[in-house]
Amino acid sequence: MSLPSMIAAHPQVDNETEELVLAARHAMLCSLFCTSCADACVAEDMDMAQCIRNCLDCADVCAATARLATRRTAQNIEVLRAQLEACITACETCAAECEGHDNPHCQLCAKMCRECADDCRKALPLVK
Repeated sequence: MSLPSMIAAHPQVDNETEELVLAARHAMLCSLFCTSCADACVAEDMDMAQCIRNCLDCADVCAATARLATRRTAQNIEVLRAQLEACITACETCAAECEGHDNPHCQLCAKMCRECADDCRKALPLVK
């Protein structure tokens, strides 16, 4: 199964932008990475409250971004563009926080957040 195939099967999709599909896929994956990182932060011996908060916020924003990016009926372009911008901000904020910690889960989360932000940045100019 593939997300591009599913979206292409939609009756109102004429030409799908590969960048938006990739952004949706990575946003959902980023949501899972951030959720996992937040959970791992709970088990750390140090105060990880800010990291947990950033990860959970990013997870929610990414999940919403993935859902909005895969909807095609009567699109609300302004909302989708705003959501992609919010995802970029949430991912950059989370990545910056996670990069400040040496543990492996934070480093992986930061990398995924940077990739997701880059994908959203590439898709944004194509959403018209």
